[in-house]
Amino acid sequence: MILLLFLILGLFLVLRFLWKTSLLHILLNKFRCLEDRLHVHQTYRVPQFNLVFQENELFRKVSTYLNSLPSLEDSDFTNLFTGSKSNDILLRLDINQTIRDVFLGARVTWTIDKSEKNGPKILVLKLRKKDRRRILRPYLQHILSVAGDISQRKKELMLCMNVDSPSGENGRWRSVPFNHPASFDTLVMDVDLKNKVKADLETFLKSKQFYHRLGRVWKRSYLLYGPSGTGKSSFVAAMARFLNFDVYDIDLSKVSDDSDLKMLLLQTTSKSMIVVEDLDRFLTEKCRNVSLSGILNFMDGIVSCCGEERVMVFTMNSKDQVDQPVLRPGRIDVHVQFPLCDFPSFKNLANNYLGVKEHKLFPQLEEIFQGGASLTPAEIGEIMISNRSSPTRALKSVITALQTTGTTKSRRSNDDDELVRTPEETSGDHGGLFSREHSVRDFRKLYGLLKMGSRRKDEPLDLGTVDKDGSS
Repeated sequence: MILLLFLILGLFLVLRFLWKTSLLHILLNKFRCLEDRLHVHQTYRVPQFNLVFQENELFRKVSTYLNSLPSLEDSDFTNLFTGSKSNDILLRLDINQTIRDVFLGARVTWTIDKSEKNGPKILVLKLRKKDRRRILRPYLQHILSVAGDISQRKKELMLCMNVDSPSGENGRWRSVPFNHPASFDTLVMDVDLKNKVKADLETFLKSKQFYHRLGRVWKRSYLLYGPSGTGKSSFVAAMARFLNFDVYDIDLSKVSDDSDLKMLLLQTTSKSMIVVEDLDRFLTEKCRNVSLSGILNFMDGIVSCCGEERVMVFTMNSKDQVDQPVLRPGRIDVHVQFPLCDFPSFKNLANNYLGVKEHKLFPQLEEIFQGGASLTPAEIGEIMISNRSSPTRALKSVITALQTTGTTKSRRSNDDDELVRTPEETSGDHGGLFSREHSVRDFRKLYGLLKMGSRRKDEPLDLGTVDKDGSS
């Protein structure tokens, strides 16, 4: 009896020692390896891109699922990153790392494989062959369901940018969290104009069946044009947050040729905004790698149809020197002008930046604006930020800046009250559908046209002037 007690005590001490050291972990791994060798396994590969270099949606969803598993913390190699919030710590799979999972009593393993230095990643699923028919499809459905729930709960907008790369290389996009603070609530913008922009986007989101019935791709394109500093980029950010779409910002100077531009477009995902900034400047450059034909095919060619529920946004300082084929209906659906600041917009800026709704200097400022002097909202905003401790000093500084610049832009005419105009008709126009002078009757008519889908294909919307703060 005493000997038995000593044996039990000794076994307990050995197990306690093993538990507090890596020996137990080593023994368990050896046991698993031995057990695995006694079974025949089946392997499945989930590549990052398909044969035409589009992102494999299953790869992204499996990655989301694996990064949520508790067993990720038990893996030998796990990457740690900070999240969008300073106190967030994220665990992410490492290359050639193995992570284990259990489903319906069956053990499976996943490994990230990257055979080529600059090649795409491949997720490799390994399971026992005897479990294949019983768990494979239910397991993949389980992954899709869990990944969908995670994405819905923790949707983090991403800003994707193309990088310099030799022609033909995969994985050209590099992404970072998109944390731009602009939203439609923060934009300095007339309420009616804001509602019309949002209504147009909401109508687009609900129009999948309508587009399919017409045999058209479910996408919409916007042209934002106006001087630098009038808020085009802030408007893009507000659109992305409203739609909850990732942003793909294409730098055409880093595109090697027309084929490379097509490949970049193929690697974008659905529910995304594809942004090309300063398109007019690029089109006027004599030395460029992408041809005009390549740009046109990018906007509405066959490749642009590979993906749905996408919004394409092009920005320009001016569209006067741009070839009309670029602006034709089908390539550009909506035109939005961003003008220099006028007095009503200035009052909104003063209220937002300085908390001032009325001031004794306002009559003088109104007279200066009516005389044709103006600055961009970004310039006025910077003056107010620098002098925010003294509203009077800030307003006096704006007056000085307006008088110094001597900018005398002719005020646009609003005699044309047509609701729908072609790009050819609006190419030299400074008014438009979203200008404040339009009546409630016109807005109701517009809303009816959008909702019923009665607008003809060859008649794009001109959303006219949008007054707001921000930098382009």
